[in-house]
Amino acid sequence: MILTVTPNPALDLTWHVESLTPGATHRVPIGATRAGGKGLNVARVLHATGHDVLALATAGGDTGDEFRAELEASGVQHRLVATAAATRRSVAIVDDASGEATVLNELGAPLAPAEATALAETAVQLGGAARAVALCGSLPPGFGPDELGGLVDRLVGAGVPVVVDTSGPGILAAARSGAHALKPNREELAAATGLADPVDGARALVTLGARLVVVSLGADGLVVVGAGGAPVGARLPRPLHGNATGAGDAAVAAIASALATGHDLWSPADAAAHARAELARRATAWSASAVLMPLAGELAPDHTALADEVVITTIDEERR
Repeated sequence: MILTVTPNPALDLTWHVESLTPGATHRVPIGATRAGGKGLNVARVLHATGHDVLALATAGGDTGDEFRAELEASGVQHRLVATAAATRRSVAIVDDASGEATVLNELGAPLAPAEATALAETAVQLGGAARAVALCGSLPPGFGPDELGGLVDRLVGAGVPVVVDTSGPGILAAARSGAHALKPNREELAAATGLADPVDGARALVTLGARLVVVSLGADGLVVVGAGGAPVGARLPRPLHGNATGAGDAAVAAIASALATGHDLWSPADAAAHARAELARRATAWSASAVLMPLAGELAPDHTALADEVVITTIDEERR
């Protein structure tokens, strides 16, 4: 089983418009409402690709009731920690003409100390039986970098592979606690490390204690940097247009599935280098195929064929 943990989930509301004009009134088809947040999107991708997955999140208030009902209908196995405050909402407006999405994320209410403790203890309990754990998304007040780092430390100490996808100080806390993998995007990595070059930034996180860093680069694909061996780049040779809001989550799903195999992904050994290249291929293909789907948490049916198109390169650091 793979466990996903979402400390700050959201009820996702998505509308598609033919062309978005700021300041104008738009008539649109009925929108979609889904239980969302990065960890939920990761869980949906894993579920769709045949993995045994359990999604852990919080839920509260009227929006939490909608969140729970939709999640139950989705077929994704889940455990929800009750909160006094209502689950936040996230609004995505997808411009079908440009393929760009405008997203408004509510910040989310603070977790009370007892709620934060319940979330962490449940994650440790369920994570102990998991083949991998994915900790995903923003951190609400009451469950900040210290709490995240403490959770990573406990899971890693129990021998559970952990991948973390968050931003800001949380990335640094997860690295210092020895997370097996981190998945920032280019902007998040630069903000956390102060380094503009993705390989340099990833190396900084490895120096702090992370074993593997996968940096998503948008249309430029991604780069995989491990504690051993040369960095690996991966990209599609052609651009894809669509809704990119779930692309990073699909990449995290690929990382979690790779960690769950128990294979070495970080040493200088040839087998580890091959495993990193295959991870880069799958993460790129899954991320790209997610762009083609209208909602986050879904993969296009041709994601296997896309993997055959992915171009893998070994980055020569002396020539960068």
